[in-house]
Amino acid sequence: MPSVQVKDVPEETHAVLVRRAAEAHQSLQEYLRSRLIDEAGRPTVAEVMARAGRRTGGTAPLAETVAAVRDDRDRR
Repeated sequence: MPSVQVKDVPEETHAVLVRRAAEAHQSLQEYLRSRLIDEAGRPTVAEVMARAGRRTGGTAPLAETVAAVRDDRDRR
């Protein structure tokens, strides 16, 4: 499995991360690993927009779509 090394972390940042790891009952390595996995698992806004831009379909005219949304809102 690949590894990552981060250098030149400010002391204050390191202290905060060590404290948070301890509060989570994890080692610093376990804590940072879980944070990295979580971060990589969530797409960025740019990735979501790119994925949406690749979708096809949706041929309803704008006026018809607006009317359908307004009808739906009025029924609530």
